[in-house]
This record gives sequence, structure tokens and C-alpha cells, in this order.
Amino acid sequence: MISRRKRFLCFFGASTILVISGCGYTEQSKFQSFLPSTPHPSTEAESAQPPVVQPDLYLHEAPAFLVQAQKELVRHASQADLLMQRADQAYQRGRKFYQNHDELQARTEFDAAIDLMLEASGSNPPDRPTFEARLDEMVDAIHRYDLAGLGAGVDVEEARFDKAPLEDILQMTFPVDPKLKDKVKEQVEATVSQLPLSVNDAVLGYINYFSGRGHKTLIAGLERAGRYRPMIQRVLQEEGIPQELIHLAQAESGFLPRAVSIKAAAGMWQFVAWRGNQYGLRQTRYTDDRLDPEKATRASARHLHDLYNMYGDWYLAIAAYNCGPGVVDKAVERTGYADFWELRKRNVLPAETTNYVPIILAMTIMAKNAPEYGLEGVVPNGPVEYDTIEVTSPTHLALVADLTDAPLSELLELNPALLRGLAPGGYVLHVPRGTGGALSASLESIPAEHRASWRMHKVASGETLASISKRYGMSPRSIAAANGLTAVLPSSSPTGKLLVIPAAYREDRAAAARRTVAKPAAATAPVAAAANKGYKGAANVTHTASAQRPRSAGAE
Repeated sequence: MISRRKRFLCFFGASTILVISGCGYTEQSKFQSFLPSTPHPSTEAESAQPPVVQPDLYLHEAPAFLVQAQKELVRHASQADLLMQRADQAYQRGRKFYQNHDELQARTEFDAAIDLMLEASGSNPPDRPTFEARLDEMVDAIHRYDLAGLGAGVDVEEARFDKAPLEDILQMTFPVDPKLKDKVKEQVEATVSQLPLSVNDAVLGYINYFSGRGHKTLIAGLERAGRYRPMIQRVLQEEGIPQELIHLAQAESGFLPRAVSIKAAAGMWQFVAWRGNQYGLRQTRYTDDRLDPEKATRASARHLHDLYNMYGDWYLAIAAYNCGPGVVDKAVERTGYADFWELRKRNVLPAETTNYVPIILAMTIMAKNAPEYGLEGVVPNGPVEYDTIEVTSPTHLALVADLTDAPLSELLELNPALLRGLAPGGYVLHVPRGTGGALSASLESIPAEHRASWRMHKVASGETLASISKRYGMSPRSIAAANGLTAVLPSSSPTGKLLVIPAAYREDRAAAARRTVAKPAAATAPVAAAANKGYKGAANVTHTASAQRPRSAGAE
């Protein structure tokens, strides 16, 4: 099933390729201890041994047409697999050319990789959802290199945010399809869920919406959920929260870590600043923990746990998460009813909150009955994987990009809580998996006071100090002084040698301009030598497989 179309400009090229990504959402949660405890259905049927199937004594050979069809399938599968292998090889070659600053060859190889993948698509790959997911990943990766190479990527000194995709529908209601009611009731009766599931017109209206106009929005959220699902499931389980409440993040942000509402709630779980502070989510000039997927997920789970303990009811807890417990308390006090649906009927809760719970229930019911709603083919994005290192002094992401050969845009995606391109000292930085050890060792070769501004450049074949200095907008003399070189690169300098670039970023330049007396940076002895001797893994590297209008996360 076609889920969306992507358009991208292939690395410095003018040709536009239309990419069709597939769907395949099959992942389902299992539950352990939650609040409240709900008996798990008997597993006797699951543990029973399947019946033994006796061979058909009257069928000794397959029909000729079936044999031929099987041969065709094997031939197509082999051809598609071969093309995909060649595409991956071309992509890896393009990546190496990019790292060596050979944009022309990188573009050629990236174009070849996409052409081979599209050719493989015509060869009927046996596992089309997986194939299309791989094609989608390759397109996204090339697009990141494209932006980084063109210099058209995100300005790392200016924070960029997303709009929560469901914000506009929280005050809206939708018509109910009469044919849905009995069907959905039957589905709910057969569905195992730690979160109680209700069927009424409000829930049915949103099921109708997500089955029609909102179907693409629902699919996009389910696809993006794959990036964070393993982490969210782990945290919800550790905090004793029903796994179905992963859909709260889908309703809040569509799993966009940098989503911000018009009322300044931020992050995947949409915390307002003061409520986030209550649960340890700090904001500084350079960072905002509300935008960190794992920190925000942990805070959200603990907040939901506290709200459930307060009300003893998940619907009221969810409502209080959206509009604040004070609003819910006043509604209960006014009516004498501690029941969400009764409060909704009496119009004593904000309009957004009255629709917030039904949206989450509608998403839960549809996800648990995916084939009934055209969601069985949704392919979740691959989970985010990274190494973590703790930077000991302020460190610019552009320097990290130089040392890891990763596009700056990828580093920004891995670190959504960074508001600028500078990671402050003590910050736990996420870097591409497998690069943490080398990065830690390489950073040690650069003076701590210069990691916020300096760059590292890998010398490509034929490059000179003049060409390198032009690339960074600096004088050859300053680069030579920082590396203990003459005004030219030694003819014996091997390709791949790392040079320190004593650069300055926008904030540094502005600060220097404000000083009455500007002191030139002292030339240092060569500091790139250690980085050229090979790297050793650092001990601190770890691997990791979030009247007043409601603003979520306890807004009041």
C-alpha cells in the first residue's frame, strides 16, 4: 500500500526521484505488571502443539504450472537481491567519496545506488515492505549528505521546531459511520489491552476520521514510532504504565521530538516548562531536556503514574495530563462525578481534553486491529541507534561531524535536545553507532578551550593549504601555524591526514566584535598528530538501541 511520496534532490544533482515507501506495521506489545492489574487471557491455546499434517498420498508431484511459477519466483528474488547488494555497494562508495570531499564522484555513486534500487523494484523483490523501507532509508541518508554538502542544511545556531500534527483537530468532532459501531464493538471485545477500551460516538468519530482524511497522518505517526518504540516500551514497562499509552505520544506530537505547540508545550510528550522542571527536565541556553526523547519519556511515565495514583482511573489521568489535575479536580468537585465520560457529557472539561482521550482510544483500537483499518502493511522506521560520549568541555557539532564523517543534519537528529550547534561541557552527546570511541580519542587531541570553535579537515588528494583555507574562509598562514606547517602542505602529506582548522563560529565572531581589544588566538603546536595515529575506544562510550487552553503534561 502506498503510504506517502518523497521527493529529494540527489546530491548536488538536478534530477528528482519519486520514491514510494511501503507499509508494514506488525509489531505488538506484551505486558507485565501495570496499574491496574488486569488478568491476562489464558495461554493454554498458545502452548498447545500444532496438529501433525499428514502428507497427501495422492499428490506425488506438483503441477507443471506451479513448478514454473516457483522457478520464476526464485529467479526474480535472486535478481532483486543482487541488485540491492550492488546498490548498497554503490552507496558505500559514494559515502567514501563524500568523506574525501569528492562531491562529483559521490553524486555519481549515489545516483547509481538509487537507480539500482529502482531497477530492483521492477524485479519484484520477495519482501517488498522490507525492500521499500531500505529504499526509504537510503534516500533519507543521501538527502542528509546532500544538505550537508550543499551547505543548505539546518543552521545549527538557530533552533528549528515542528508543529504537532494533531493540534488542529483537538477541538474538532467528526461524524460517525453507523456501520462502524457493531464492528468496533466486536473488535474491542476480542482485544487484549491493559488500557480499558470504550466504544462510543466520540471514539467512533475519530476512528472514522483516521480511516479517511486522517489516514495519512495516522500512518506517518506509526512509521515514525519505530524510531522510538523499543525505548518507549522499555520505559513504560519499568514505570508500570500500560503500553497502549505510547499512543499518547502519537496524539501529542506524532513522535516528533522537537514538536512545539502554540502554547509552548514542547517535545514528544509536550511538557510545559514548569511541569517538565517538576520531573527533572531542565532548560538552559543550549539545551532543553523536554526535547530529549528518553528523558521526556521517563518524565511522562512518572507523571502519568502519579496522576493514576491520584484518580485511580486511566481516563481521568490522561485527561489531567492534557489539561492539568487542577482542572479535572474542579470538574469533579462541581459535578460530583469522578468519571471522564460523565464530565465530558456535562461540558465541564476543555474541548481539547474531551477529544484527547477519544483520540488515544481510537488510535489504540485501530493499531490493535491493523488489518481491519489498512494498517497491516505499515513499515515502522528503524530504531534510533547511537553511541554516547560525555563531552568534557563545550564542543561544536561541526567539529564532531568532521571527526565522525557524519552529516551535521544526522547529528542534529540524534541530539534534538540541543538548541544550538554547541554541546556544553558535561553533556551526554549521541553520535553515530560505532564512532564513539574514535571520537573521544580524537577530541583529546584538540585543546579543550578550542573545541567550541575549531574544526578538523581530512586532506583529500591534490588539496593545498590555499584551497583548504578558501573552503573555511581562513588564511593559509593561520592553518599552517596551528599545525606546525610551512605555508604549503608537504608533498609527502598522505591523503587522509587531519588538519586543525582554527575557525570561529558566528557567536564567537560576534563576541569578538564586541570586545574593545581583540586578542588573536595564539598559535599552538600541532594538535592533530594524535588523531592521525589511530584511535582507541574510550571507556565512557555506551551503546543505546521522546477559558485557558490545555497545553498537555499538566498544563493549568
